[in-house]
Amino acid sequence: MAVLEQCEPKRVFHYFEEICKIPHGSGNTKEISDYLVDFAKEQGLKYVQDDLNNVVIYKEATEGYENAPAVILQGHMDMVCEKRPDVVHDFTKDGLKLSVKDGYVSANGTTLGGDNGIAVAYGLALLESKDIPHPALEVLITVDEEIGLLGAKDFDCSVLKGKRFINLDSEAEGSIWISCAGGLSAYSRIPVQRVEAEGVILTVKISGLMGGHSGAEIDKKRANANVLMGRFLYGLKKKCEYELVSVNGGQKDNAIPRECTAVLAVGEEGVSEVLSYASWLQGKLREEYTGSDEGITLSVENEGVKTTEIMHPTSRERVLFYLMNIPFGVLKMSGTIEGLVETSNNIGILKTEDNEVLAVSSVRSSVGAARDAVADKLEYLTEFLGGEFEIQGAYPAWEYRKDSPLRDKMAKVYEEMYGEKPNVVAIHAGLECGLFYEKIENLDCVSIGPNMKDIHTSEEMLEIASVERVWNYLVKVLENLKD
Repeated sequence: MAVLEQCEPKRVFHYFEEICKIPHGSGNTKEISDYLVDFAKEQGLKYVQDDLNNVVIYKEATEGYENAPAVILQGHMDMVCEKRPDVVHDFTKDGLKLSVKDGYVSANGTTLGGDNGIAVAYGLALLESKDIPHPALEVLITVDEEIGLLGAKDFDCSVLKGKRFINLDSEAEGSIWISCAGGLSAYSRIPVQRVEAEGVILTVKISGLMGGHSGAEIDKKRANANVLMGRFLYGLKKKCEYELVSVNGGQKDNAIPRECTAVLAVGEEGVSEVLSYASWLQGKLREEYTGSDEGITLSVENEGVKTTEIMHPTSRERVLFYLMNIPFGVLKMSGTIEGLVETSNNIGILKTEDNEVLAVSSVRSSVGAARDAVADKLEYLTEFLGGEFEIQGAYPAWEYRKDSPLRDKMAKVYEEMYGEKPNVVAIHAGLECGLFYEKIENLDCVSIGPNMKDIHTSEEMLEIASVERVWNYLVKVLENLKD
């Protein structure tokens, strides 16, 4: 028996569960892309699969809608792969282990990929349907959205005819998203020289943080494990002498890191100082982050006396200077849209190699000049420390369109169904809409989706009842797009 067999709408959850059986982390999308192609062949539908594994599946208009303009339905097939430390799971090989509890679907200690597998499930259920009236549909499912919108960036839009575009990558039922931030991934490589030394090896770990999406949750004042590790290492300098072997934290630049680990070498007399300072700082941080991260934990593991390759003191200071000066969190609120984060930065990845420390940040802003100014700051900081800087995956903001017949039609349908107006909002998270808005002339674009919690974390949940309501809303919207 399928885990989601009793969930409504049945065909939507059938396809969502099928998708969850297929590993589909960013950069590992060939198998799920081929699954979509096989689906199209089985349904007798035309399709395009490009060299990147992006897929478009076409369905002709139903009777009475032959003269209506086509509608593009769009989502992405890749997911963020995060798990709890105690969970054994290989995202390259293993399907997700689903469970249902208290009206939500989750994945037992890993990310669920509701972002954005539910869009794929909606699309397949519509393409399969025989009794839902709709204009011609172009269901576009892109790859690698979570690592820089790479599929959308290089997609050839000439295979699309539609000018009405419904993105299904929202996580807030009752909202119609009409604008989003642009962004980029900033890569800083800080050079490291090493010398051999002997000492007591201590592994310091910061854990127990909430984490979250670096766009949707950046305004919730959650702690960043990489930033906190910088504070710990700098503060420890005032307590005792130590050497730094490595510092590693986070897996995705667009996820606020929940954990960070530093390996230190100290003299015998320094062990108690490290333990004492870790305990003191843990208490202070729990107090500081009351309401968001009361579970912050600083643990210290003693691995005994060893000879190892430590960072040269100058290299160590470069790394500490970088961590103490890199901007994190909300940098500016919008001056025109109340409550909207305009500009932010998240250092999501720290990785120590033999001769460098790599730091990767997600920079977001709804203002292009502000986004680039943050990148300039990171570049100057990196180069000041003798490092190398690179920008990857830059994407534009999705600008607000004053005249949007699709938005107005969808708002009207929502009000007729629910007796209240939807929230028509701009968001700080990045969406592929900006790239398509830039590529397709006169594109009329909105984004909707069901309620999800804690996306990009191992606590991710998808609300079952919300999935059904959004499905009913989407079906009613398509029924009303006859002209």
